[in-house]
Amino acid sequence: MTTLQGTYLQLLVRGLLAGLIAGLLAGTIAFVIGEPHVDSAIAIEEAAGAAEHVEATPGAHSHDEEDALVSRDGQRAGLFLATGLAGLALGAIFATVLHYARRFTSLSGSTLAIAAGALGWLAIEAVPFFKYPANPPAVGDPDTINQRTWLWLASVVLGLLAVAIGLYVAKTVASHSSLAVRIAAPLAAFLVVVGLGYALLPTINEVGADFPATLLWEFRLSSLATQATLWIALGLAFAFLTDRAVGKARESAAT
Repeated sequence: MTTLQGTYLQLLVRGLLAGLIAGLLAGTIAFVIGEPHVDSAIAIEEAAGAAEHVEATPGAHSHDEEDALVSRDGQRAGLFLATGLAGLALGAIFATVLHYARRFTSLSGSTLAIAAGALGWLAIEAVPFFKYPANPPAVGDPDTINQRTWLWLASVVLGLLAVAIGLYVAKTVASHSSLAVRIAAPLAAFLVVVGLGYALLPTINEVGADFPATLLWEFRLSSLATQATLWIALGLAFAFLTDRAVGKARESAAT
């Protein structure tokens, strides 16, 4: 099989293009299935805030007295800009990782890209999500935002470490005659590291008892779907561009 070919600059351009495509697709998913849940959560938050304001100030109006700095329409329009820019940044990092990773594998360029996209999602999205799932705007104490941010970053590091150890174990047992061992050993190593990390990291649950459970999990699943789209599209787009580049190179060599 042909390993990933091209200079670092060529891979970087490929990664930027793949990242932009992935970011815009993720933005579309977030807009279609995520924004309705965000609107519902904001409505709950505003209703609760208005009720507290009226209770504290008898005779006061129930609507917000100050407009948001950015309207919801502005936020929706900025969603695609944000996901596009995030995709570009992720694409650059993705290309850099593949540039170095290709030195340690004989996988084809497209296979390496798809595998890297899947492992990236697993490490950076899936592992943190199942410990600290995303919450809608109406959930969370503003006073704990720094703590929650650092714990989320710690869970990302945990995911990267677990994947790295799993890959190391997979490489170690790659020559083993038993397929079961080649599959079970890296999987067990990954799960052990994640399990230990989950046990050491503190649990945070700031969801109020009166918050609709259905809305909460619909929001979380839409967030998970958005991130899955980003990583899957990134890997597939990079793989497609890689195969296209290889095809052009072969055509040029044949003429």
